[in-house]
Amino acid sequence: MRTSFFTRPLSRRAALRAAGGAALGASALTLSVGCSDSGQADSPAEIDALTAQAERARRDSVNATAAIAVLPDLAAALGVVAAERGAHADALGAEIARAAAAVASPTTTAVSAPPVAPPTLEQLRADLADAQKDAARLARTQSGYRAGLLGSISAACAAEQAVLLP
Repeated sequence: MRTSFFTRPLSRRAALRAAGGAALGASALTLSVGCSDSGQADSPAEIDALTAQAERARRDSVNATAAIAVLPDLAAALGVVAAERGAHADALGAEIARAAAAVASPTTTAVSAPPVAPPTLEQLRADLADAQKDAARLARTQSGYRAGLLGSISAACAAEQAVLLP
């Protein structure tokens, strides 16, 4: 006589195993749907906002490096600011390249500005405060990795102002 799977009594261990498997499967499905591409491409306005953030980060890096000449007692702190803002520009550039590939919009080349006089410490603080506020504002309009990246940039700018350039 052949016994069907459904006619045998279900042990508590088997029931818990089935329930655990179902919970893991549901979680995996939810995560895969939540992390999947929504099919909507990034708009040119979103890419432009990221580009403005990257340009600001690059400018802050250059300005912090230039300020070392006039503020040698803050050289270590300014070096950290320059390195962090350069890293922000690089991370934003990578995200822009990824997003631009999806949009397939024409790329623009950045023209480097002629060297200017080193900024004052107050100007650096003001630039970092503006960058912090703009990154936080933009982070609230984004989701996923991009929101995290912009939030991290905002937090770093706030820390640079409060800790490195008091």
